[in-house]
Amino acid sequence: MFRSLKYRNFKLFFYGQSISLIGTWMQKTAVSWLVYRLTDSAMLLGLVGFVSLIPSLILSPYAGSLIDRHNKYKILLITQVVSMAQAGALAAIIFFKFYNIPVIIGLSLLQGIINAFDVTCRQSLMVEMVEDKADLPNAIALNSTMANLARIVGPAIAGVILSTFGEDFCFVGNFVSYIPVLICLLMMRLNLAVIPHGQKSIWTELEEGFKYISGDKELSSMIVMIGISSLFVIPFNTLMPIFAKDLFRGNAGTFSWFESAAGLGSMISAMYLANLKSAKPLMKITIIASGIFGFSLVLLSYSSILPLALVFMTLSGLGMMAQTSAINTYIQTHAAPEMRGRAISYYVMAYQGMIPIGSLLIGWGAHAFGPRLAVCIAGLIGLLATLMFVLYKTKFSGKQISASIMRS
Repeated sequence: MFRSLKYRNFKLFFYGQSISLIGTWMQKTAVSWLVYRLTDSAMLLGLVGFVSLIPSLILSPYAGSLIDRHNKYKILLITQVVSMAQAGALAAIIFFKFYNIPVIIGLSLLQGIINAFDVTCRQSLMVEMVEDKADLPNAIALNSTMANLARIVGPAIAGVILSTFGEDFCFVGNFVSYIPVLICLLMMRLNLAVIPHGQKSIWTELEEGFKYISGDKELSSMIVMIGISSLFVIPFNTLMPIFAKDLFRGNAGTFSWFESAAGLGSMISAMYLANLKSAKPLMKITIIASGIFGFSLVLLSYSSILPLALVFMTLSGLGMMAQTSAINTYIQTHAAPEMRGRAISYYVMAYQGMIPIGSLLIGWGAHAFGPRLAVCIAGLIGLLATLMFVLYKTKFSGKQISASIMRS
């Protein structure tokens, strides 16, 4: 399971990001709780999610083209330093009790702009950290395991800190967590070869990237699948503060249980993916995981007992993690090297870029129909999308077989 940690660069990246992501989830939990505590507004809760991710929809394709023609390692260093500065600014305003929602939203928007470049860069750099490309799926799955372990530990720590010390300690903790990741990045030894792109403009490369993705039916169908899930299904998590505070009469600790339950399910599926011997079953895993994800949300939406709701939350995390990680791994292992940054950027655009719009939609849905019905509708859409994906794959496979017979 841990075979990709034998590579020095990936090991340093893994350890540094492990600490930083715990801080990120502490801050994410604290921001959601703080905004809802101050405003009692589902719409504002959705707006914070919207501004922190909407730059990925607009900037990711541009980021992919930029990253394909420059040194990925240097870009990653820059994004981490700027992220640390943003975390420091947010920590300062909360520490001094400057509870200004527009400022918090503005800093969330800044982090979203940084992430549009940072996430695409980190994903495309992964292949450069693992010398034996057969171990790439394991590295991606381990990276996902690490991210989801942080998703368990971060909210759990945040729940204790929020109820004991207050929000400001969560924000300061995130700022400090960037120190080890920067140290690890500086210790890495990467010899990156930048693929020459001649005199082409970045806009020409954007067009080439789109033609490449749309021309590959396997890649494009996976990106469409994650796009639908990110728009209508994954944003259900935006409403978890409402489930914790209003529906189950809980506090910040209750909210952290929901986040940690989803993280536990995510870690289970990530550990399963890390033990895969090849990338062949990724398409099948995507279909099964998408079905589990949608069905678990339908069950979660009308759970009236907290332990049962947490079980379904765990299943939702399992399905969501397996779906997103399988699609991510498939794209990284099937995209042409000279197109990898752009292919990943379209994945990031469909994944992170659609979530903010979905956050607004589900926030509006919760306001209009109630949070339970909004989550139920999200689950039903997830099940419908899974069915459509299966039908498309069956039809596409049939056409491929017919074409093969005709050629013969």
